[in-house]
Amino acid sequence: MRSSKTTSFFLGLLLAVVGLFASFAVVATAPAQTAGTGSSSTTTTTTASTTTPIVIASGVTVGGVPVGGMDVDTARAMIEAAFNRSLVLRIGGKRVALAPSEISAHPDIEGALNVAQSVQPGEKVPLRVTVNARKLHKYVLKLGRRFNRAPVDAHVYLRHLRPQISDGRPGHQIKVTAVQRAIRAALAANRRFALTLPLKKISRHLTKANFGPVIVIRRGSNHLYLYKGMHFWKRFPVATGQSIYPTPLGHYEIVVKWKNPWWYPPNSAWAKGEKPVPPGPGNPLGTRWMGLSASGVGIHGTPESSSIGYSLSHGCIRMYIPDAEWLFNHVRVGTQVFIVQQ
Repeated sequence: MRSSKTTSFFLGLLLAVVGLFASFAVVATAPAQTAGTGSSSTTTTTTASTTTPIVIASGVTVGGVPVGGMDVDTARAMIEAAFNRSLVLRIGGKRVALAPSEISAHPDIEGALNVAQSVQPGEKVPLRVTVNARKLHKYVLKLGRRFNRAPVDAHVYLRHLRPQISDGRPGHQIKVTAVQRAIRAALAANRRFALTLPLKKISRHLTKANFGPVIVIRRGSNHLYLYKGMHFWKRFPVATGQSIYPTPLGHYEIVVKWKNPWWYPPNSAWAKGEKPVPPGPGNPLGTRWMGLSASGVGIHGTPESSSIGYSLSHGCIRMYIPDAEWLFNHVRVGTQVFIVQQ
């Protein structure tokens, strides 16, 4: 009996141990319960996947910048660097650097890259650029104030008593609308070589070729020399002013020409009591008057032909009447006149 009970005890103990291991196995393999819900979820393990970056097809350019074979980030950096370079503007012989930011120029790089990712090899993708129109216009006007140049007419001076003519120079003016258009196009194409701005040429009124006659009056020798520009043309004897009424020395020009002029007495002691003289044989001015920019002084004919060759006038330059008429027909208002001592 004792032996049978002992055997039963050990058998029960063995079964209990086996049951315990079985419960552990069930717990270890059973799905985990979600606290408070009574539902179960299965724990899974995932492996991280990597995405291959998109590479732009070979030979593709965006706004003239080669981006073929690059990923989008690299291409973006290349385009930004190229666009932000200053644009060099050539104005006549001067150069100015224009930074795109000065006129608020912005390229649509993202839009261009979206297109570049799907085009065929070798495609040229344009770069759309927006510019602040008001800032661009003000910038070009500022360039004009700085670089527009007025023309300089030819001018005459004496060297060894002979006229020398400096040819002057033409002027120019920036073409505002055309310059704005050229800047926009250069930015859109990402061109950064020197951009020559279109200029409007402004011609000179007087050049060495069309300068016309020049008069040199030599007061000491009482002669008038006429030149075609710089070339001697003709010489005339004249009368110049007395020592108390000297013909003024200097550089003047003819400002008025009158045929058959009236003579009016000047406000001077020598003419006190004189009356105006109408045109005719006794007129002190003869038949022609060429008034100078020197007040009250002119070149004219004279009925007193015996005074020619001497310093006998009251400051004017007297000529024989036929000589004055010939000269009148060959000079113009604006003709330059030099009066010198020799």
